[in-house]
Amino acid sequence: MGTTMLFHVHMTVQLPPDLDPTTRATLSEAEHIRAKEIQEAGKWRHLWRVAGTFQNISIFDVADPAELHDLISSLPFYPYMQIEVTALCHHPGSIRSDD
Repeated sequence: MGTTMLFHVHMTVQLPPDLDPTTRATLSEAEHIRAKEIQEAGKWRHLWRVAGTFQNISIFDVADPAELHDLISSLPFYPYMQIEVTALCHHPGSIRSDD
């Protein structure tokens, strides 16, 4: 297996307030399905909601930035997201070796 890279991704979803409720529900269902697929593939390692907001903090484990972009842009909410990405590397002081 090749080397992978970890990325911290902060996603903020901003759906238009006048978005049709049926469209919103359809997008939301599709978003959950796609997020589950990416997690089950082992690429989306951690997913946390930022309490009280329509935001999440995530850790992705991917081959390179291009793969990360492809995964994030495959999310149905992608056109409505503000995204901040930070590349991560192992800290020499960490007692965990599995990250």
